[in-house]
Amino acid sequence: MRTIPFIFLCCLLFVACQLESDTKATNNYEGLAKVFEDNFYIGTALNADQILQKDPAVDSLIQTHFNAIVAENCMKAERIHPEPDVYSWELADAFVDYGVQHNMHITGHTLAWHSQTPDWYFQDEQGKDLSREAMIERMRDHITTIMQRYRGKVAGWDVVNEAILDNGEMRPSKFYEIIGPDWVQIAFQIAAEADPAAELYYNDYNLSNPEKGQAVYNMVKAMQAKGIRVDGIGMQGHVNANSPSLEDFEKNLLLFSELGKVMITELDVTVLPWPTERVTADVSETAEYQEKMNPYPNGLTDSMSVALNDRFVALFDLFLKHQDKITRVTTWGVNDAQTWRNNWPIRGRSDYPLLFNRDNSAKPAVKQIINLKKKQSNP
Repeated sequence: MRTIPFIFLCCLLFVACQLESDTKATNNYEGLAKVFEDNFYIGTALNADQILQKDPAVDSLIQTHFNAIVAENCMKAERIHPEPDVYSWELADAFVDYGVQHNMHITGHTLAWHSQTPDWYFQDEQGKDLSREAMIERMRDHITTIMQRYRGKVAGWDVVNEAILDNGEMRPSKFYEIIGPDWVQIAFQIAAEADPAAELYYNDYNLSNPEKGQAVYNMVKAMQAKGIRVDGIGMQGHVNANSPSLEDFEKNLLLFSELGKVMITELDVTVLPWPTERVTADVSETAEYQEKMNPYPNGLTDSMSVALNDRFVALFDLFLKHQDKITRVTTWGVNDAQTWRNNWPIRGRSDYPLLFNRDNSAKPAVKQIINLKKKQSNP
C-alpha cells in the first residue's frame, strides 16, 4: 500500500520537472540577445528585486534574453539622492555591478527629470525656490557626483527625460521655471564634463507625435550647432496595440537618426483601454479603478493575444528595417507580473505589455520575432 503513493509522488515530480523543463526550453532555445547581436542590443529595465536576483527564474530569463540593462527607478533623484548631501548608493551600485558581472551594456536613467525628484532639490534652507545660479550648481553636483561614481562602467546616460510637451512646448517644470529654457543644454554640458567617455541621450515619450518630434529635433539640433554634445535620442516605446501608426513612428525615427544614434527605450504594448481621450505616458496622469477599464483580469482573449503579438512583430520588423540607425531596443520591464502598466494610469489592472508572461514563459511573439530575423538573414 505504501508503494502506490510513492509511485504517484514520483509521477507528480516528473511532470513538474518536465513542465519546468518545457518552460526553460521555450525561453532558452534561442535568446533574443544572441539572435539580434549583429543588429542592436536587446535591453530591459530592472527593478529592485531583479537587481538583487531574488527570483532565480527571472534572473535566468534576463541573462538569456537581454544583453543591455537600464535602471527602472534606482537612479532617479528621489531614490539615489533623497536628502541634501545624502546619496543612497546601495541599489544603484548593485545595478551597475550586475551589468558589469554579466557583460551587459549599462544605461543610467535618469539625471534630470521633472518627476520623481524630491521637493528639496529645488529649494533653499527656507523652503523657497533656489536662484538660477544655485539651481545650476545643485544640478551640477547631482549629475557630476552620480556620473563620476560610475565612470567607465555606465556606457550611456539619459541625461534629460521628458522636457517637451506633446504640443511641442517646453514643459513648465521646476528646472524650467528656475533656470529657464536653456536648462536642458546646461544639463548636457555638465554631463559631458562629468564623463567625457559616456554617451549622452535625450529621452522622451510620444516622439512619433509630429509636433513633439519636430520640437525635440529642433532643440537637439540647436544644441549640437552650439557644440553641445548629444549623442542620441531615446524614443520611448510606450505604445498601444493600434497606435501610434508605424508610419508616424518611422518618419520621426528617420528624423532623429540625422542627429545621431536612435534607441527604442521603454518599449511596452498596452492592450487596455485608456481612461481619457488623450493617450500619454506622463506619470502624473492617474484615474480611478473601474471594472470596465480592466477587461482582461484573468487573461487575454484569443483575438487580443493575436493583436498583441502582431503588434510586436510589426514593431520589430520596423526596427530591423532601420537596424543601421538603431543601437538598442529596450523593453520597460522583464515580464507582465512586474510591469508598471498594471498600476498606471489606473491601479490594480492586469495588463500584458511585455514579451514574457507572468510565469516567465515566452509569448508567441518571441518566436515570431526570431523567425522574422532568420527570414531576413536567409531570404
